Amino acid sequence: MTDTKAIMQRFGINVKADDIRPLGNGLINDTFKVTTPGDEQPDYVLQRINHNIFTDVDCLQHNIEAVTGHIRKKLRDEGISDISRRCLEFVKDSETGKTYYFDGDSYWRVMVFIKDAYTYETVNAEYSYYAGLGFGDFQRMLADIPDRLEESIPDFHNMEFRLQQFRDAIADDKAQRVAEVGDLIGQLLERADHACLAERLHREGSLPKRICHCDTKVNNMLFDAEGNILCVIDLDTVMPAFVFSDFGDFLRTAANTGAEDDPDLDNVNFNMEIFESFTKGYLEGAGSFLLPVEIDNLPYAAERFAYMQAVRFLTDYLNGDTYYKITYPGHNLVRTKAQFKLLRSIEANLDRMKAVVEKYRK
Repeated sequence: MTDTKAIMQRFGINVKADDIRPLGNGLINDTFKVTTPGDEQPDYVLQRINHNIFTDVDCLQHNIEAVTGHIRKKLRDEGISDISRRCLEFVKDSETGKTYYFDGDSYWRVMVFIKDAYTYETVNAEYSYYAGLGFGDFQRMLADIPDRLEESIPDFHNMEFRLQQFRDAIADDKAQRVAEVGDLIGQLLERADHACLAERLHREGSLPKRICHCDTKVNNMLFDAEGNILCVIDLDTVMPAFVFSDFGDFLRTAANTGAEDDPDLDNVNFNMEIFESFTKGYLEGAGSFLLPVEIDNLPYAAERFAYMQAVRFLTDYLNGDTYYKITYPGHNLVRTKAQFKLLRSIEANLDRMKAVVEKYRK
């Protein structure tokens, strides 16, 4: 059994073992709330990093340290007073000076707990606007970061890489399922060239990579008691990416009127109210630094991520369901069809989406 009290001592924090209790329901890392006695020091959050997913923890923490350090500098320059509530702060190992500790089996890190802060699961027009504003401002503050960041998960949002995995799965046909989904494969491959537009624009030199969050959900922001945005959290996937990652990935889930694995495709459509609210907030937050090519292609970002996820689900189905957890036979195929229906709904709304972007661009 892990001695979490001893791990906290590595970070110069002395607490009793029963002051460390599980926190939240995160799917990746194991998270604990550390309550300290009195008011002399803050409470803390202790996390065991899932190094099966984040295989280079040194790179992971370097990215996070660079990002949080730059945001704190930006906030100071902008005259923000409550910086400790506006940016995550990580504690250093008292012996190594690193923001993580390896106990021989697991990697651990500690951050300061932000009091009187709240997260929300609600995805409606109001909170979609807040999400757009928060993540857009997050990108804005990092647009001039001097540090070089690496991908904490290599090829995470690389469309060409995901398509190569898809084509390999078709060629290998490990689960003997290609024949039954030939029409769906064909429709996805017909769209492959368009889906890789971002990679081509980047090679041509017209589309930059920015520092993006890459896991844009409403519950990855903290709010104060009055409903004001405090800061963006869950920084493990912060890495160089196209701005389309933060824009499109949010809409893939938030603007879907059905479930990601909805078996009733009549439930699955693209919610234009959510799109408009998120776009309004995002362009308020990020519009000052975005290039015209980035703004012009925001509707494409929504297409790209519904398409990418359909490809990933079908790839796993063809490989015999080895990556995504399934709860019944054919689950990944149901997911694929739901994502493809969402993609077709996005395609049908492209003209309306372009009009919304023009409405709110600076």
